Amino acid sequence: MILRATSVVMAILAIALLYMGAQLVAAGGSPAYSIIALVLLATAVLLFLKKKSALTLYAVLMWGILIWIVYEVGFDKWQWIPRGDLFALLGLWLALPWVVRPLYQAQAPSEARRFHPVLGGTVGVMMVIVVGVMFYDPYPIEGTINKQSMSGDPTAPSNDWVAYGGNNNGQRFSSLNQINAGNVKKLSVAWEYHTGDLRDAATDASEYTFEATPLKVNNRVYLCTAHNEVHALNPQTGKLDWKYAPEKNRSYLQQHQTCRGVSYYSAAAPADGQSVDTSVAPPSDPVQCEKRIITATADAKLIALDADTGNACNDFGDRGVVDLTANLGKIRPHAYMQTAAPLVAGDLVIVGGSVMDNGYDDGNPSGVIRAYNAVTGQLVWNFDAANPEKTQPIAADQSYPHDTPVAWGTLSADVKNGLVYVPFGNASPDELGTRRDPNSNVEKFRDTLVALDLNTGAFKWKFQTSNNDLWDRDNPSQPTLMELGKGADKQPALLLPTKVGNIFVLNRLTGKPIVPVDEVKVSTQRGVPNEPLAATQPVSRLNFIPEALTEKSMWGMTPFDQMSCRISYNKLRYDGNPWTPSTEKGSLIFPGNIGAFNWGSVAVDPDRQILIGAPVRLAYKYNLIKRTAQNEDQRLFTEDGTPYWNENFKGDYAIHIQQFASGLGVPCIAPPWGRMVGVDLSTGKTEWMRRVGTSKNLKTSFLPGRFPVALPMGMVAHGGPLVTAGGVVFHGATADNFFRAYDIDTGELLWEIELPAGGQATPSTYMGDDGKQYVVISAGGHGSLGTTLGDSVIAFRLD
Repeated sequence: MILRATSVVMAILAIALLYMGAQLVAAGGSPAYSIIALVLLATAVLLFLKKKSALTLYAVLMWGILIWIVYEVGFDKWQWIPRGDLFALLGLWLALPWVVRPLYQAQAPSEARRFHPVLGGTVGVMMVIVVGVMFYDPYPIEGTINKQSMSGDPTAPSNDWVAYGGNNNGQRFSSLNQINAGNVKKLSVAWEYHTGDLRDAATDASEYTFEATPLKVNNRVYLCTAHNEVHALNPQTGKLDWKYAPEKNRSYLQQHQTCRGVSYYSAAAPADGQSVDTSVAPPSDPVQCEKRIITATADAKLIALDADTGNACNDFGDRGVVDLTANLGKIRPHAYMQTAAPLVAGDLVIVGGSVMDNGYDDGNPSGVIRAYNAVTGQLVWNFDAANPEKTQPIAADQSYPHDTPVAWGTLSADVKNGLVYVPFGNASPDELGTRRDPNSNVEKFRDTLVALDLNTGAFKWKFQTSNNDLWDRDNPSQPTLMELGKGADKQPALLLPTKVGNIFVLNRLTGKPIVPVDEVKVSTQRGVPNEPLAATQPVSRLNFIPEALTEKSMWGMTPFDQMSCRISYNKLRYDGNPWTPSTEKGSLIFPGNIGAFNWGSVAVDPDRQILIGAPVRLAYKYNLIKRTAQNEDQRLFTEDGTPYWNENFKGDYAIHIQQFASGLGVPCIAPPWGRMVGVDLSTGKTEWMRRVGTSKNLKTSFLPGRFPVALPMGMVAHGGPLVTAGGVVFHGATADNFFRAYDIDTGELLWEIELPAGGQATPSTYMGDDGKQYVVISAGGHGSLGTTLGDSVIAFRLD
């Protein structure tokens, strides 16, 4: 009975494998699974006939599979799983006594043998091999950064955390060292605060995310929630001091419902300690609230609150509010929003903006950069990519041109040299170039880092990070400013991580590369008619552009979903580089629009000149959908009823973007999907690289709950690292709800704790009045990543 049942099950598996294997071969893929299926079917037939040669044949098959696995993927244990797990379990079952004994007895009834030497020996040897492989990981780069102080950078924040990136340099570094690599394992929770601002699944956006980096200044911790509430807490206890809670504007059409941070301004002493041109300084009349929290909202308002009370600063704009939709013309609902912390530099508040991806004409507003007086809210200057020379404040009855490049990330400023750095992204539409005019100013500023005069907004220099962007390769990361080198070789540097994986290192006064940049030739075969393609793309010699994919790179939990991924890989257009154009039949884009780097940017120790980053490895499918006269204004929906977002109303094509994943919902490319890297910036060498994050708490389609086991595969991370002078890297962000500390010199994991919700935020650190160093992170989850949602803000300190 067992033999018959086993043979039937094996035959069914073999037929299913043969069916999918034939599809794979027809798509131009490997014949390996078809061959395996035929041998498996032959084994099933022999087993049904009660021939003990079935066990010998299966042993041969197992050795063949092992040789094939090593040929394709070496000794990467994670890539062994889909290729070998099912066949290993079958081999183990066939080697058990209740299968072996009936086969021997079928030919010699008195035979009581329970062990087949060929198959049993094969299974035993392979178990030993698998155990050995479990202790080997070919992926990490093991190394140590042995560096002493180089620059003695005096600008790093110490006791406070006064701006989104620590200060306007965007370094995400603190000179505090009470918590260090030797004692960080003694960290424990000092306090936990609940904002009470939770997602309403019936009315809120699916991309509802708690990504705020808390400030610590004015003896309070300040943060914002996804609905733009502002909370002021006691730094030592987490007790609420005051809260600003605007009316919640809930809508599933809000593409990004988030607030990544607030900013601080003091009329007596601006947060960065310096002032700018006196022509834009505060008026001589008494200031209503000397210390201010400045916040920008998802419904496009710029708000000034008294930092001590939370009351509106009525001398700012209209009773504390500046309407950022002014002069933008007609705007579709929810098409313009603010998600980043405003930049406070000297006596100016400078904001960019975020727009809904992919719209035409009356769909999306300008990406104008505007500077406001921090006290009065008066517009001081504006920089619009369509008219870069017109920086004087726009007239009240005029509108900025629509569909110009936007800067939705946080800006940086070099106040000493009077420069503000704007990481412009794409202009709408993001992934289609059929109507672009290569001679327009808009094209000249797509995906361009721009340096502007801090006082006037006048253009200084620009550096283009992507040519004719067709992939949503905007610049989401805050630029990082530092002094690079030492002695006579020291240069004022700027580092800009990009979605494709470049880290451009430029002289921040001139825009000239410090680390060389190469123009690399890419494919010029169009994805759709009349779409121009750039012949080259810029590649920095310091980059984390992921290696090109092959069919062997495909992954899955079983042979079946791996074959499905292999079939898709062979059917999608993929040119072997990140610049494959989109097509109607579908293209594979790697990395996808989440990027290698995103808004979390990188962290640097400016003193030792070390960079820490967490580049992501995820591929996406891009499908263009032809727009016609009948559907040019229609909203398009996915099968589950959610909007595509990338709709290109009145355009030539809409676009559907989805992660390249198997039917079980796991990525089609093999892990790691998230990494952490340590770079010696004085040499440009990556000294260490490690997987970051585990599989625990993953939301999957094949389990009713979340994955319970913490497999150290390397998970996608959305959020940035924090570096301290104590030699510690703090990082949440991964899709497993954990908060971790690493040794900056080696990347070794030193400490971790499971958070109550996803920590998709960048942490900050400060010194309390009690003489204790605190590390604080927002833990509220990320709607698109599927991490656990919540409303916690948690601070840690040493026991």
